[in-house]
Amino acid sequence: MPCKTVRITEAKKDTAGILKRAIIESEIHGRQKVFIKPNMSHPDFVPGVVTDPIMLGQLVGLLRDKATEVLVGESNGFNYPCSSAFKNTGIETAVKAAGGTVINLSEDKLVRVKFQNSNHALKELFLPKTVVDTDAIVDLALMKTHEFTKFSGAIKNLFGCLPDNRRIFLHPYLKEVFHTLYRIINPELVVMDARVALEGNGPTKGDPVNMNLMLTGNDALAVDVVASKIMGLNTNEIGYLDYMAKKEEFVDGDIVVQGVQVIEVMRRFKRPRIDLPVKAQMEIYKHEYLTKVFFCSLPVVKLFQKLTVAYRGEPVEAQLA
Repeated sequence: MPCKTVRITEAKKDTAGILKRAIIESEIHGRQKVFIKPNMSHPDFVPGVVTDPIMLGQLVGLLRDKATEVLVGESNGFNYPCSSAFKNTGIETAVKAAGGTVINLSEDKLVRVKFQNSNHALKELFLPKTVVDTDAIVDLALMKTHEFTKFSGAIKNLFGCLPDNRRIFLHPYLKEVFHTLYRIINPELVVMDARVALEGNGPTKGDPVNMNLMLTGNDALAVDVVASKIMGLNTNEIGYLDYMAKKEEFVDGDIVVQGVQVIEVMRRFKRPRIDLPVKAQMEIYKHEYLTKVFFCSLPVVKLFQKLTVAYRGEPVEAQLA
């Protein structure tokens, strides 16, 4: 089994140098077709919420130095098309300027993937052919808390590879889905931009935290475990990470941390505030039928948002990624 390495680097300005080193260490340089999965959980650019287009452009440019094709892909959101998000976030402009191509995974051809030894109702997934056929994958994640899963990082970012904008219906099987994506997509390089992280009610409504860090590694689970420790979270309180660690027989000793050590940069992040609307949505997510009823259409979701606003007395965006 290859050694799982995670490098923690203090990052203020020289992101290009950090990315270049990560590419060399991952041995991804020279692959002809590379796919990058950014984090686009909002239709507009918000630091710490959406991948930084400038850094993404740097990454595409460095990869294009050797690769014949670099694709940057995302799927449609529940309530916004990926095409407009590419434009509004500045990602499309940055990617094209660096010699890459953006792709809406919701418009790609599909490949059926069956679960191995499935003991639950979900038996298969459909993945974009581009993701399945590429020579190498880069998972470009962010460091966030999440009001429904407590933590969002490299593995949660892979969820956006599912092309169906109704992937919210998969929430009752989230642990199994994440584990399957981790096994199948298996990114060769993970880059977590933690210069600005989110605490509190992430992944879109959290409070920004200037961590000035970047994490790079060759295993998405390892990067997430290290990131959660930096945030003062325990793996066993993050349901899907705990599930996956047990399935993979994964222990902390399997990870080699290079560069800055966790203890030097650890900060206890504010946990999400689990109020009545969040509790209600978490309860709905436990049941496939209820999830489909409550999130069957945008008008129903907007009604849920209005009720949440009435309860909280403040604007809210439902997290539907």
